[in-house]
Amino acid sequence: MSTEINNSVVAYDVFNGDADGICALHQLRLAEPFTAELITGAKRDIDLLNRFSTKSGDKVTVLDISLDSNIAALRQHLKAGAEVTYFDHHNAAQAFEHEHLHLYCDMAADVCSSILVNRYLNGLYWKWAVVAAYGDNLPAVATMMAGEAGLNQSQRGQLQELGTLLNYNAYGESVEDLHFHPAALYQAVHDYIDPFDFLHNAAQFTVLRNAYASDMAFMQGLRADRESELTSIYILPAQAWARRVSGILANQLTQEKPGKSFAVLTAKPDGSYVVSIRSGDADHCPAGQFCSAFATGGGRRGAGGINHLQASEVDSFVQAFIAYFEKMEISQLSLT
Repeated sequence: MSTEINNSVVAYDVFNGDADGICALHQLRLAEPFTAELITGAKRDIDLLNRFSTKSGDKVTVLDISLDSNIAALRQHLKAGAEVTYFDHHNAAQAFEHEHLHLYCDMAADVCSSILVNRYLNGLYWKWAVVAAYGDNLPAVATMMAGEAGLNQSQRGQLQELGTLLNYNAYGESVEDLHFHPAALYQAVHDYIDPFDFLHNAAQFTVLRNAYASDMAFMQGLRADRESELTSIYILPAQAWARRVSGILANQLTQEKPGKSFAVLTAKPDGSYVVSIRSGDADHCPAGQFCSAFATGGGRRGAGGINHLQASEVDSFVQAFIAYFEKMEISQLSLT
């Protein structure tokens, strides 16, 4: 549904369908409640600002969606007279100032969009920022926040599981691969002020926990297709379980072997690949910078992805990945 303000102004909430996007919007709407049309999708659905039109006075809130990937649509909404509030931590090299744009952007490796909203709200709903940080593969940051607030190890573990499950639900080639549409999952989450109440009472939590365990069973015995001391590359089959676990696998590998960089290529039904990248050295080898060299790539310092990699590009991708993350000279390697 959408809310009409003064019988003419319409509000839109645009958010990534992963843990960070859901938790960021949840915090904001707990503090600033009003009903808006929800614009979201699977984790890789990032060109969300192209999905609707606005007019003068409309209110658009954007959370955890790459500015660089939506720059043309953002300019169009501002040109139409919409008021845009934007929270994000992905690459924003094309950021600009505008009287109707309120941009809260931080591309530091230890920040996610929910942490930015948490700062904006002065910690009002900090537990949800912890959930998001765990889900967005920032376990050290999440554990520090939770510890400083007095949560014990068991409580931290529960919030970590919730963040992991919310993030897991977002991965897939399309929303048909997901267990819940992200808009429906957000609405379920939004019924709960405290995340512990959600994980103890919400049916969606139980469904995701069971589905996650089932999909994780397929991961047993997976081996890297190419591995060195600094990098590993995994290639997964064109199956729904693989599409759902690709990001979780990348996060898990990073946590098990910090300092190492990973690429997880998951085959799509059309024979191409979707790629998840995690950098073991985000300061010197930012993942988003590497992924942005590909037509459908992008991300942030610690993590990035490529939405569409042709099968014919895999060999050159592997060479480029090894060169970049093993700090070799890449000037003679083609990234496209």
